[in-house]
Amino acid sequence: MTPDLASAIPGPDWLTERRVGAAQRAAAQPMPQADEEIWRYSRIEELDLQRFVFSPGAVVVTGNADCESELLESDPVAPAPDVFAEWNAALSEPIVLRTRRGQVIEAPIVLEHSVAEGQATFPRLVIHAAADSEITVVERFRSDGSGAAFVAPVVEVHAGQSARVKYLAINELGNDVWQVAHQLAWADRDSSVSLSTVALGGDYARVRTEAVATGQGSSTKQTALYFADGTQMHDFRTIQSHVAPRTQSNLLFKGAVKDTARSVYTGLIRIGHEAKGAAAFQTNRNLTLSEGAWAESVPNLDIETNDVRCSHASTVGPIDPEQRFYLESRGVSPEIAERLIVLGFFDEVLEQLPLPAMAAQLRARVAAKLDGVAASVAGAVA
Repeated sequence: MTPDLASAIPGPDWLTERRVGAAQRAAAQPMPQADEEIWRYSRIEELDLQRFVFSPGAVVVTGNADCESELLESDPVAPAPDVFAEWNAALSEPIVLRTRRGQVIEAPIVLEHSVAEGQATFPRLVIHAAADSEITVVERFRSDGSGAAFVAPVVEVHAGQSARVKYLAINELGNDVWQVAHQLAWADRDSSVSLSTVALGGDYARVRTEAVATGQGSSTKQTALYFADGTQMHDFRTIQSHVAPRTQSNLLFKGAVKDTARSVYTGLIRIGHEAKGAAAFQTNRNLTLSEGAWAESVPNLDIETNDVRCSHASTVGPIDPEQRFYLESRGVSPEIAERLIVLGFFDEVLEQLPLPAMAAQLRARVAAKLDGVAASVAGAVA
């Protein structure tokens, strides 16, 4: 991956200039280290990008095509939080979904990404929702076979005044695939943005989400379900940022780990000087289902003004023994009791996903993973 590679990707001169600039910045940066606070608890030192060969990847788009799809030179350039986002800016061929003012797209637009063994891919999705428009987008990430690969997707959401945007990412990658993902959203006046993630696959799967309430009266929502088994690791870093008055953000992340799997959640609520009357709520719950499993949860607040409402809550622990006893005392076997409790634990998140019709299918994937047969039902949500 080099600036020369970035310059060879087809596109207008202004886009090539952007790509080469991003590649030069990326090439000049060292790889992240686990002793950096934003990478604390991660396994980033295990990543060797030299194992992989760059590929544009394969994607199939289905759903309503009545969207403008051109990336414009005047579009804002999203900041790159790390070297992986810089490489994405350098090597991606963005898919753009641009609604018109007042347009309501009833059916969800679905993007299915396929990652092949040995590849490094950098998908980028840009959503521009015009004023008073509505759109729902789903991205699914899968891998061909069981070999190692690397994928660093970026989604950026720009919600205009009173726009409604719902986004869902589903990670169904193989257990040898690395993912470092970024979700970035800006919500204008009176708009609403929902960012949701279901993470079941990957060797090391990281998602950094940042939702910024930039306009008065706007609201953002971040939701995630993650379940790691074997030696998997799921890593979430979230930012709820308020820069305008009377804004609101809500976050609900729920995860489970079993065998020797690990998970990390670190979240920040940031309320700026101008964000009077803001309300921000953050909840992270984690179940450890095996003695060798490990989960970390670190909520944070950064508040620079008065007249706000904020709360954060986090828990890490095994299944409540009283819940287990209640079920077993009524004749439910220990294995079935655990299954029912875990599925019930995740139902709160599944019910909030932007596509209710998918909840049952994703619940089946979680149940199969609990039973240790996820691979055999990989097609259950096709």
